Amino acid sequence: MELSYLEEVVVEATIKLLRRAATEIPPDVMNALKNALRMETHELAKRQLELIIKNCEIASKENVPICQDTGLICFFVRVGDEFPIKANLYQLLEKAVRKATKTIPLRPNAVHPITGINTGDNVGRYAPVVETELVPGDSLEIKVMLKGGGSEYPSRLYVLKPSRALEVLPKAVLTAIAKRAAFSCPPIIVGIGLGSTVDMALRLARRALMRPLGQRNEDSMIAELEEKLLKMINRLGIGTMGLGGDITALDVKIEWAHRHPASFPLGIVLQCWALRKASCTIRPDGSYRLGW
Repeated sequence: MELSYLEEVVVEATIKLLRRAATEIPPDVMNALKNALRMETHELAKRQLELIIKNCEIASKENVPICQDTGLICFFVRVGDEFPIKANLYQLLEKAVRKATKTIPLRPNAVHPITGINTGDNVGRYAPVVETELVPGDSLEIKVMLKGGGSEYPSRLYVLKPSRALEVLPKAVLTAIAKRAAFSCPPIIVGIGLGSTVDMALRLARRALMRPLGQRNEDSMIAELEEKLLKMINRLGIGTMGLGGDITALDVKIEWAHRHPASFPLGIVLQCWALRKASCTIRPDGSYRLGW
């Protein structure tokens, strides 16, 4: 299809967005890694953290992906109700992903669930993943996260009994992490979704990973729970790359929604230390700004 000027801008900006996410670690994640290095007392874990930080610096300098697993691409899109492009936005994102897969390059990771056949370009049925929200305004905001495969193993969904949910919740989170955190290349970032429907709980958990590390939830009770869980996880002693240490998790992020009185959905989504995310805001005149 022949694209208008603004459509070309959306494709161009999205490719740059994907390149930034794949090759540059966000400042909040780098700061968290350096803080972990300062706090760590186990020599083997410290050495691993030093190598992780060096890896990130080389990737940025050489403009190459931080990890060989460049993930399944997840977009979080906020479309202003006055932004000119809406109906074909998904097709533009697909076009950008196909080009980015070749030019960055990104490893093709979209495979058929039964046959395992790879599409070869990171585009397939519901791939990339796109969450869209219509908001007031005339701009388009695109956020992306490259979700690696290994960190999906410990992900869990529970529907807790409301009467015992707050008692059971910490154990459910710790059990999921203790059994399979090593699959996720720790130190990990833990995303938790509380409430609403079961599918929304997992979406909230993934969305929580996009919040800056070190930033607490605006709700004081949720913020307190984030801090409590972070301390409990780090007492597990799993450590960097599962080799033991003081720091198993860089942060715990929780997002929540009002729930039905009879159910308490709990979604848990883990992310490896390589939390590759970036954002871009595009204006109707074709100007755009990359960010984190």
